[in-house]
Amino acid sequence: MQASSAAAAWSAIKPAAQHTVQVQKGSIRRQRRQHSSVLQVRCYAITGDQHESIATEFEEIFKEVPNKLGAFYRFCRPHTIFGTIIGITSVSLLPIRSIDDFTLKALWGFLEALSSALCMNIYVVGLNQLYDIQIDKVNKPRLPLASGEFSVATGAVLVLTSLIMSIAIGIRSKSAPLICALLISFFLGSAYSVDAPLLRWKRNAFLAASCILFVRAVLVQLAFFAHMQQHVLKRPLAPTKSVVFATLFMCCFSSVIALFKDIPDIDGDRHFGVESLSVFGHGLLAFALWQRAQHCDVENKAWITSFYMFIWKLFYAEYFLIPFVQ
Repeated sequence: MQASSAAAAWSAIKPAAQHTVQVQKGSIRRQRRQHSSVLQVRCYAITGDQHESIATEFEEIFKEVPNKLGAFYRFCRPHTIFGTIIGITSVSLLPIRSIDDFTLKALWGFLEALSSALCMNIYVVGLNQLYDIQIDKVNKPRLPLASGEFSVATGAVLVLTSLIMSIAIGIRSKSAPLICALLISFFLGSAYSVDAPLLRWKRNAFLAASCILFVRAVLVQLAFFAHMQQHVLKRPLAPTKSVVFATLFMCCFSSVIALFKDIPDIDGDRHFGVESLSVFGHGLLAFALWQRAQHCDVENKAWITSFYMFIWKLFYAEYFLIPFVQ
């Protein structure tokens, strides 16, 4: 009897229980679908934010690249770079006697000389900027270290990398004249700028001018001529009229550059105790400028800077003419 009663009771409540279970399962399915939809929406939102963030970062990078390249261009001091390119190209042509000398070996030797010299040029001007940050904030505030576009660490990396590349190219060339020129440039460039005992030669007017005069007028002419004549073309080293003329003429020209280079920097040099020629002889140089250019304002810093750059342009032009001197 009890078994029959239990069976009857189960038969009565079974449909209701099944219905309840089905309702619960349906509710669970709906909740899962709702949660899934919410998760999908959130994932799409997160993915969209990530894509937007990445796109923004790329836009900032693309905008930053031209600025960094422009800063690097100014860091290299382009007027000195142009002078190095034109000077070494001109001197490298002096040993050429005929069209037969224009070989791949000669081209490769020229490129070794030019690339190593350019790297050394960047080392020298970059090192000077590293030690002149405070002075350049007065004299040349647009330079990247003075303006803050480059950090000191970035400047140091660029300088060290340029030095390593220059010496490595020179050693790989196995050219004694080229290696000698690079090592002398390294020594004089370091002595000119590094603030250490017996160094920082730019403080002394005579030593500063001598560094510029020797590198631009003597070293470039003789060492790179010897590199092409002796190492590349395998000819006995013998000076020609053109290289003698180039050396003597550039001694005069480089003297003018050495004298005029400090005039635009007189404010910062005087403030930081750098005894350049312009600090000692500003009045004498101003008088000389007045005699040569009476219609110009010699007290105008912008005009003097422009005149200094004009001298560099004449310097470039003379190098174009030197190969024609026989």
